[in-house]
Amino acid sequence: MSDEQTYNEDPITEADKLKLEGHHKEAIKLCEKILLEDLECEEAYEEIGDNYLSLREFDKALKALNHALKLNPRSANSHYLKGFTFSAIGEWKKSIQELDEANSIQPNHPEILRCLGWSVFHGEDRTKGLVLLERALVMAKDDVLIICDLAVCYLNERKFERTIGLLNHALKVEPENKKARDCLQTALFFQKEFKKLNK
Repeated sequence: MSDEQTYNEDPITEADKLKLEGHHKEAIKLCEKILLEDLECEEAYEEIGDNYLSLREFDKALKALNHALKLNPRSANSHYLKGFTFSAIGEWKKSIQELDEANSIQPNHPEILRCLGWSVFHGEDRTKGLVLLERALVMAKDDVLIICDLAVCYLNERKFERTIGLLNHALKVEPENKKARDCLQTALFFQKEFKKLNK
């Protein structure tokens, strides 16, 4: 992408498009350009954080998100992205803290609840984590990310019927979803092995 390229739309929208297309470095460059003109652009820092998160450069993601939160401590999106980042590195306590904050600012958002449920399940309280994930699913019943996360948690609890039911539903929604298909194979394998053990 050349510097001469003119953007027909808002640069943040353009950066978001680049991110969704997987052009994370280009999206970061565009946001850095925005910050040269406006150092107080909270959305640019959020976009940079989100892109670094996708690139698994977690320190850089946290640095950008901390900048965004200095500008707007009540940004549900910044707290959510920070919580997601801590979850990705297994810092469950910090993740729950950030996601709780995001949830208090923007309650009943399925994606925030999905991440909060996942972190709570792994770091604090398995039952509560499942309840949060189930709540997220009620709000977005065909969201394959929620379905897969919930299925993985139920598989950890050896609730095979529920796991398999969820994954079959995920594959009805997205027949080509590799994660759902792989999880289903794993669940069917463990169900069979577990039955053998219990005979």
